[in-house]
Amino acid sequence: MKLMFLVKPIFLSTVALSIAISIVLLLPKSPSFREADPMARSFILWLHGLGDSGPANEPIKTLFTSPEFRNAKWLFPSAPANPVTCNDGYVMPSWFDIHEAPVTADSPKDESGLLKAVQNVHAIIDKEIAAGTNPNNVFVCGLSQGGALTLASVLLYPKTLGGGAVFSGWVPFNSSMVERITNEAKRTPILWSHGIADRTVLFEAGQAGPPFLEKIGVTCEFKAYPGLGHSINNEELKSLESWIKARLQSSS
Repeated sequence: MKLMFLVKPIFLSTVALSIAISIVLLLPKSPSFREADPMARSFILWLHGLGDSGPANEPIKTLFTSPEFRNAKWLFPSAPANPVTCNDGYVMPSWFDIHEAPVTADSPKDESGLLKAVQNVHAIIDKEIAAGTNPNNVFVCGLSQGGALTLASVLLYPKTLGGGAVFSGWVPFNSSMVERITNEAKRTPILWSHGIADRTVLFEAGQAGPPFLEKIGVTCEFKAYPGLGHSINNEELKSLESWIKARLQSSS
């Protein structure tokens, strides 16, 4: 199955940028009986990229076929429609404003819009934790603009979460924001994946993330993918599955 994520339909001389996700739908067989399940409930929040929607990303969860995910709750919210500066003010699904493209390590930041989006993500996480999910089993993942929002959301959340996974993202705030990051948030691990051939969010923007995180005391595992552009592929998603599995807390 192939999903085309349209990112930035208008940029300069109407360059169309797209993100393709190729995934294999591997549906597990339904068991004839259900044994006592040692795995506690987990929650995986997926934040899409610019111009995309939550429902278009939902097939991603079908790739996570390990038994550890049978109690996982997935949520794929959609960004509100907002004008985007780098697209000449074109209104599209966008978590916050992006001032220029391609995004570099030094691109200007829309911290005001970002913080509003972070508040919305935190409300989702708060609701899930109030429903009984252990914060250590809450994982926030995002692609492109959604990856940048993922990073900000987990770092600015007051509790330690299971993890944050950033795909083709960047650091969307200035260094002055660091003082808002609690010691509990610094214990949330980060998985960062980026294609070396990315021409939309330059590899240098992604590569600048881990040193920034390490400097403030956040653990980050960085994975570079040669030949991969502004996309996410099966290899990255299977790596994410293994990464989350290694961090899930049991109900015991």
